[in-house]
Amino acid sequence: MVRSEQVGERVAVIGAGYVGLTTAACLAHMGHEVVCADIDEERIAQLNAGETPIFEQGLESLLREGRANGRLTFVLGAANAAATATICFLCVPTPQSADGAADLQYLEVAARQIAPVLGADSIVVNKSTVPIGSTRVVAAWLERADVSVVSNPEFLREGTAVHDFLHPDRVVVGADDPAAARRVADLYQTLDTNTIVCDAASAEMIKYAANAYLAMKLSFVNSVAALCEHVGADCSPVVEGLGSDHRIGPHYLQPGPGWGGSCFPKDTLALDWMAREVDYRFDLLQTTVEVNEQQFDRTVAKAEAFAGGSLAGQQVAVWGLAFKADTDDYRESPALHIVQRLLDVEAKVRAYDPEVRSLPFEGVDVVADPYEAVENARVLLLITEWDEFRWLDFDRIHRLMATPHIVDGRNLLDRDQLRSIGFQYRGVGR
Repeated sequence: MVRSEQVGERVAVIGAGYVGLTTAACLAHMGHEVVCADIDEERIAQLNAGETPIFEQGLESLLREGRANGRLTFVLGAANAAATATICFLCVPTPQSADGAADLQYLEVAARQIAPVLGADSIVVNKSTVPIGSTRVVAAWLERADVSVVSNPEFLREGTAVHDFLHPDRVVVGADDPAAARRVADLYQTLDTNTIVCDAASAEMIKYAANAYLAMKLSFVNSVAALCEHVGADCSPVVEGLGSDHRIGPHYLQPGPGWGGSCFPKDTLALDWMAREVDYRFDLLQTTVEVNEQQFDRTVAKAEAFAGGSLAGQQVAVWGLAFKADTDDYRESPALHIVQRLLDVEAKVRAYDPEVRSLPFEGVDVVADPYEAVENARVLLLITEWDEFRWLDFDRIHRLMATPHIVDGRNLLDRDQLRSIGFQYRGVGR
């Protein structure tokens, strides 16, 4: 890992979620003195007791390191962290409103709480994903002419967030005050990466544009996969051929059950909302979202076909509830959209995930064992690409299922092996 022994800025991080905890732990690892705050008393108590409240690779060791060397502490309340900080990061949720716009209520609360205690010439950094123009909105909430507001969007993938922070493709810093932008950029000076310093609006647009483009690639390849199924082509070599073109690249070209998570759904809708606010029709983005909804429907349709056209009253097994492997986050997970559709057609759903133990709605039996999930099931749907699913005893699974049907939403399993055992198998684009 990248590391510096030199003590740098005194940093406050407001918010101890995925972004906030990763930001706090990594900045402390890089040599800065960091105080991380949250409004959740139980979470702060966990962190001060040495417990890690979320599952993220590499995070636990960095939190332990930061506590041991005294560079990382945790407090309750934003003002308690900001009072001694020279730079204060806002890492609070910006969920989607009913009309698609980003909901900034948590950002406003945090800004107003820290405003009275900030030192002169300190800097407030928007790390949360926020609409274009939010640095000026935060500045208005702060009402502090002696405090600068900077945009420093995050590009962290859950499951690899620590690696992404310490080995970024780029660091983006945007501000109308060049001196403030440079101070924030200097926080990352030990990292070997390209630093883009620009105006605040451009920095905010980079974040939204990047997520929208990645979502578009995923919707595109899922459309290609659907067409492959209709014309008898195999999507695997098609994707390999696409990804081998250096103008396209192999990343985000794996077909699946649809995209989801804490960023793509809300950020694509927020960008579309911003476009509509200025009377621009972003048709490509709207189609990207529509294609994703269709992918959820196609996955359920494959299961219905295996069940003879109807899943009503039928036992269905689901493997994977997190929105991707190596995280316990199920926010806007494709699995949840698919499970809800299964419930809508009156299927009986039993689900398993290595990290997710419960769901935010009724009607699903979440079990602690993948074999228990498949007992007497008419169809098994694999939704999240947990590697452990590759190595299970499929002879046993064949015996446990009422009918040996598998819908592999990630093309994770060995279809030839499964067919030799006696399974009927359907993947994506195959």
